[in-house]
Amino acid sequence: MAPRAVRRTTALLVSALTLAASAACSLVPGSGGSGKPQIERTSLRIGVLPAVDVAPLRLALNNKMFENAGLNIDLISESSEADGLRQLDAGTLDVAFASNVTLFKTAAAGMPLQLQSEAYQAGTNTMALVTLPNSDYTDPSVRPAPKIAVDTDPGVGTLTTRSVLGTAGIDTSKIRFIQKPFGDMTDALKDGTVDAAWMVEPYITKAQKQLGAKVLTDTARGATLNYPLSSYAASRKFADANPKTLQLFRSVLGQAQQMAANHLLVQDVLHQYVDVDIPTAALVSVGVYPTSLNPVRLQRVADMMETAGMLNTRLDVQQLMPPGTAT
Repeated sequence: MAPRAVRRTTALLVSALTLAASAACSLVPGSGGSGKPQIERTSLRIGVLPAVDVAPLRLALNNKMFENAGLNIDLISESSEADGLRQLDAGTLDVAFASNVTLFKTAAAGMPLQLQSEAYQAGTNTMALVTLPNSDYTDPSVRPAPKIAVDTDPGVGTLTTRSVLGTAGIDTSKIRFIQKPFGDMTDALKDGTVDAAWMVEPYITKAQKQLGAKVLTDTARGATLNYPLSSYAASRKFADANPKTLQLFRSVLGQAQQMAANHLLVQDVLHQYVDVDIPTAALVSVGVYPTSLNPVRLQRVADMMETAGMLNTRLDVQQLMPPGTAT
């Protein structure tokens, strides 16, 4: 094995073992370092999508962090964010993963939710407008009415694209959004259906590697710098009935989120659950994994949504927090 590979492997093992060991101790305030904490149930069904956002959850499972804490985690694939929230409402999921935009729209529509953990914040080139290498769309300001592919309309892509293109002087009412799954966006670029595509990782890196695609503009800049992208949520009914179980879930996941500060670990786990090979995963840009819920940070998303007309009234994110969450 080459020296560089040895160093990489050693770093991964040391980080993983350190966090796995710490996860077994003092997971819940007052539980002490010995024995398992008293919880209402010993298993949770967690809905997930194949996204970079959920890498810490995968790391925690790989390192038996939940198991060592006395909690069994059953990962259940969501076909979409809406599907995850439908399952949450039906009681076939205990915790669902979704973008903060989707969660806040759902809460504002009347579904009682309690946030459990922030999943992911955007970093440099983790979400961006992408074009093909031969495109003449080389500056955000040159197209007065661009056609932009987004995975959901309205969604995170429309919100952040309007912010960035508006800053570039574009009349955002003239942007034409075309909804496409991430996997279909490169075809839409090639056949001219869209001028640019709003992508997240690993689709950005895959498009760059396979097609020589270029980043027209990072959409995590200006008002969307360090943008809070996604979270995990439970129904209010389930959260009220299982506060200690969910506290334990948050504690272990928080340690895994800290573990994911080592981006090598994230890149190495991606190929296990995302359609990306190991060499491409090693090139993926990785954002930030918050280690605790921050209502002030999340309020920023809700306020942007209200300003953009995605919410009819102001949503108070503090009302979606578990009891005792600091403002």
